[in-house]
Amino acid sequence: MTLAGNQPYFLPYFPYWQLIAAADTFLVSDDYAYIKAGWVNRNRILVNGRPQYFRLEVQHSVDSRLIMDKRIVPIDVITKLQTIEMAYHAAPFFAQGYGLMERIFSYQGDKLIDILELSIKEICAYLGITTKFIRTSSLEGNSLFRREYRVYDFCSRLGADRFINAIGGQALYSKEEFKARGVTLNFIHSTMPPYDQSLHYSRYSTKNAFVPGLSVLDAIMFNSREALHDMLGMYELI
Repeated sequence: MTLAGNQPYFLPYFPYWQLIAAADTFLVSDDYAYIKAGWVNRNRILVNGRPQYFRLEVQHSVDSRLIMDKRIVPIDVITKLQTIEMAYHAAPFFAQGYGLMERIFSYQGDKLIDILELSIKEICAYLGITTKFIRTSSLEGNSLFRREYRVYDFCSRLGADRFINAIGGQALYSKEEFKARGVTLNFIHSTMPPYDQSLHYSRYSTKNAFVPGLSVLDAIMFNSREALHDMLGMYELI
């Protein structure tokens, strides 16, 4: 069984979804520290050709530093959807992307982890990803471990013989240490090429240089579901 995991992020960039799709089970790391000014509650979309932050507002609290305990400010759905419409109304797959965001913003609660997990599952359904999800907080006692020992415990409990990590984890984990525990460790490297981000306001529209690293919402706005499905497989395991 192949296992992967990461912190839940708000509409993360496309390689995050490649990581999910590459695994049989994906760990939603909700009992990890919430990093202020990180990517858990925000991402970037393309507005007038420039990247702009798009976020969920988190309530200020000193009660806990864990993602699972954070709560959001009530969402101004109208303003959020207006921002998306302003940014992408001329994109070729605007209707699909806009409808997806309407479903995500239909969330009525105030727990950050719940809307993050809802958004992850909605986007996975749209992309045709069938990976199983487990919140790390549901694995009692695992949080007593630190760093890579948490991952060893995940693999042992769930019967995983392969763990796939984001490419940024190469400095954190040792393939030899995983192998000694009967687990193959791989890092996923996206090979997805740039896609056309032209907004076709008219037949005289100008194609701008590709802006990488944007939210998956940008990819959804500019690519068909069939193209997105093909893009999910554009990676190599290191």
